[in-house]
Amino acid sequence: MNEWLSGSILALYYLILGTLACYGLHRLALVYTFWRTRRQLPSPPAPPARWPVVTVQLPIFNEMYVAERLIDAVCALDYPRDLLEIQVLDDSTDETRDLVAKQVEQLRGRGFDIHHLHRDDRFGFKAGALEAGLAVARGGLVAVFDADFVPCEEFLRTSVPHFADHEVGMVQARWGHLNRDYSLLTRAQAILLDGHFVVEHAARHRGGCFFNFNGTAGLWRRAAIEEAGGWEHDTLTEDLDLSYRAQLAGWKFLYLPDLVVPAELPAEINAYKSQQDRWAKGSVQTARKLLGTVLRAPISLHAKLEAFVHLTANFTFLLMVFLSLLIFPAMVLRRGEETWKLLAIDLPLFGAATVSVIIFYAVSQKAAGAAGWGRRLWQLPAVMGVGIGLAINNSRAVISGLFQDGGVFHRTPKYSIEEAGDGWADKKYRLPQNVTFYLESFLAFYFVVCFVLAVRLEMWLSIPFLYLFLHGYVHMFLLGVKPLLNRSRLRA
Repeated sequence: MNEWLSGSILALYYLILGTLACYGLHRLALVYTFWRTRRQLPSPPAPPARWPVVTVQLPIFNEMYVAERLIDAVCALDYPRDLLEIQVLDDSTDETRDLVAKQVEQLRGRGFDIHHLHRDDRFGFKAGALEAGLAVARGGLVAVFDADFVPCEEFLRTSVPHFADHEVGMVQARWGHLNRDYSLLTRAQAILLDGHFVVEHAARHRGGCFFNFNGTAGLWRRAAIEEAGGWEHDTLTEDLDLSYRAQLAGWKFLYLPDLVVPAELPAEINAYKSQQDRWAKGSVQTARKLLGTVLRAPISLHAKLEAFVHLTANFTFLLMVFLSLLIFPAMVLRRGEETWKLLAIDLPLFGAATVSVIIFYAVSQKAAGAAGWGRRLWQLPAVMGVGIGLAINNSRAVISGLFQDGGVFHRTPKYSIEEAGDGWADKKYRLPQNVTFYLESFLAFYFVVCFVLAVRLEMWLSIPFLYLFLHGYVHMFLLGVKPLLNRSRLRA
């Protein structure tokens, strides 16, 4: 091979691997901050002498399987009924609208201050619905719950007293999981989310850095929303966007890790990919919109660096795709090198990029305090498989987010799946096969070939590294095959 070309391949390979290693080391820094500050929990404040009016907003769109469950849970909140306003912000175009209208009418007859606010168009999508509801809300505090959540009775009794501190603009609860043990996919998702909520959120909060409202299971001070400029819909992550604008305006955010609100995890891979696409694209749009402002803001250098990593983290998926294509050629080019040289360079970089992930999620499972958390560590290969396998899906979203503002808010289908016997294959809202399935299939085949060639060429040191990618793409390929088999059975 041309010396210039081979040198360029190796240079690009190590540049990408080194960048991924830096993001991996950042995960370890979060783990360190989390563990060092693990006893710094917010003290429960005294109940207010006078409880404030709270508006609970429920943005829904075609949620016929879960809308009634959500509304029932909100009506069961332990809070003075005369101080609780409930807004069902309904953009539905199917039978969900009639189901919700009937339920709301019955609840109003029982004395609840609940309103069914239906829009004829989805202008602004979720952000537009929240904005329209806020215009007619009577509460000074505003809680938001998505359709797949089931808030616990004590949510408001626990979160509202923290607003005695007039600088607090938002309180975020931790997400729980209604159907964690439904399948290997939901178990992997639960661990991925636990890493975000148990370690990442807590470390950022206790480390004095920005963290974000997650779009649901949070309580806002209305003045913070309005002072930050309100809900905007030029990104697909209106929650992340508003969070940064509010904190830049000086509002404090509070994270309550012991206040857990369970939700339904997507049980089907195409629904999960759609969710991840929206989150990845929206985070890149938010980075384009606000990162410059954050870096110029009068906040600490540590907070700026943390915000930079937070808002750019999804670029690692794009880097992973390039690394996927380069890893085998790079290893072939280095076949003749001495073993110690390979281990001295590649092993530390791969270790920083991958072992850090294992440590991050292992700590999150231990810290979550669930019984039998050690058994969940056996699910980490599935977690890494999903993480690597999402590279194509999320890279497409990242590229789109770089060049497009806003976009269509494709909501994640929910099917009221909580137990092993609950099914989704014969229900409405099933998404078509994601186009990335075919690229993932190609990469699965590519790494099978690379793995076989590595064995035949006796490239033993490359086997563990190649297996990571082989496992990830084959795992995602198999998850993508399942919906196709279900559709075939239904047609038969």
